[in-house]
Amino acid sequence: MLIVAPAGYTENAALAGPLQVHPKNPRYFTNGSGRVVYLTGSHTWNNLKDMGKTDPPASFDFNGYLDFLQKYNHNFIRLWTWELSKYTYKGRGMTYARPFPWQRTGPGKALDGKPKFDLKKFNQKYFDRLRSRVIAAGKRRIYVSIMFFEGHGLHASLPPWCWDGHPFNVKNNVNGINGDLDGDGRGIETHTLKNPAVTALQKAYVKKVIDTVNDLDNVLFEITNESGDYSTQWQYQIIDFIHKYEKTRPRQHPVGMTFQFHRSKEFRGSNENLFKSPADWISPNPVGGYRDNPTAADGSKVIISDTDHLWGIGGNRAWVWKSLCRGLNPIFMDPYRQVKKDAKDKQKTTWTDHLSDSSTLDLRWEPIRKNLGYTLNYANRMNLTAMVPRNDLASTKYCLANPPVEYLVYLPDGGEVTVDLSADSGKLNVEWLNPRNGKTTTSPAARGGKVRSFKAPFEGDAVLYIISASKTSK
Repeated sequence: MLIVAPAGYTENAALAGPLQVHPKNPRYFTNGSGRVVYLTGSHTWNNLKDMGKTDPPASFDFNGYLDFLQKYNHNFIRLWTWELSKYTYKGRGMTYARPFPWQRTGPGKALDGKPKFDLKKFNQKYFDRLRSRVIAAGKRRIYVSIMFFEGHGLHASLPPWCWDGHPFNVKNNVNGINGDLDGDGRGIETHTLKNPAVTALQKAYVKKVIDTVNDLDNVLFEITNESGDYSTQWQYQIIDFIHKYEKTRPRQHPVGMTFQFHRSKEFRGSNENLFKSPADWISPNPVGGYRDNPTAADGSKVIISDTDHLWGIGGNRAWVWKSLCRGLNPIFMDPYRQVKKDAKDKQKTTWTDHLSDSSTLDLRWEPIRKNLGYTLNYANRMNLTAMVPRNDLASTKYCLANPPVEYLVYLPDGGEVTVDLSADSGKLNVEWLNPRNGKTTTSPAARGGKVRSFKAPFEGDAVLYIISASKTSK
């Protein structure tokens, strides 16, 4: 039997206003409801731009993707962008991407054989697509972090296409903009403040994105994906620019800074850069145990812990629950596959992610997808506003608690756990969740007033939920 909290006790009120850092528990966001909004979900690379091995790439079924997210009870995605029209990683073939924020008017051809970009003319279809996808997600009560820039391709794509597909390559635009000041064929200077003309164009684009979605409540922003340490001051300035510009607009939305990856350790950023930033939320790298033994969030930033920055593609259900119990918001970089039928509804075609040539659905990631949804169920039931990481209360050291009312404990190895319930001598209801199948089991009620021992009623890892009987309805 599921232990149910009273109606309205901890229920998330989705889309009741734009997100802001919760004033009482800044490990999380809140909205117009005043309740905590816990974010978790699966994101995939081509959920905004079409990407694939053909030119042009096949269109992405965004509504089918939203169906997938709802199936797993997810409420958050990163909405990806790509800066290169054509690029390749080692051993993975060429990938093509479109559309772009600027019109391809010419005169003249860019290095990819298509008309050159005019960086003074926005491509309205790009922004219409952006807005329509954010609205569609909002109708499903899914929050969307809009990524402005993408840095991984600039430093990781193989030459010559690491820079030849970029609009700021001087051979690709009609405006004479040269984003590769040192001529090394990568253009990472575009993610610095070295070229004021580039920065001005970037800010104009950022303003256009903000103007496109400012009236929508389910919006967050992310500056860039995995630009190296060289991007720090540029990212800080863009964050400040967004905050300042949105103050002139009806709504203000959270802005995030994520792990500064680089293929060379010399140019990788640190988590310190993220915590010191003016960002409202961050996604750290593995330093600090965020992969295997996450550092408990202290509320200095909302932490959206992302497998993309911890493994690339990886993770497990233990990481999901450890992250929740340490006050984090876990999300998954999903090698998502999509099966579609052709126009005659006869032949099925399979879309695969840009990192793989396989058309086989990989079931390794099902436990992560499912358990992210399970955590959202508990987040919506609990009073997260009052709950903080309390490693000291459980012998497993994974405990999110609001003594004497609620305790959520993760047992990575299953078996037995002791929980310090000395804060309350009253009756406490006890529930177990089996992360392998999502089934819940109730155990006999316990009394507080001391340290108590609890044993999982099934084999393997387990989740223990304890709540004061006075806060529970049957």
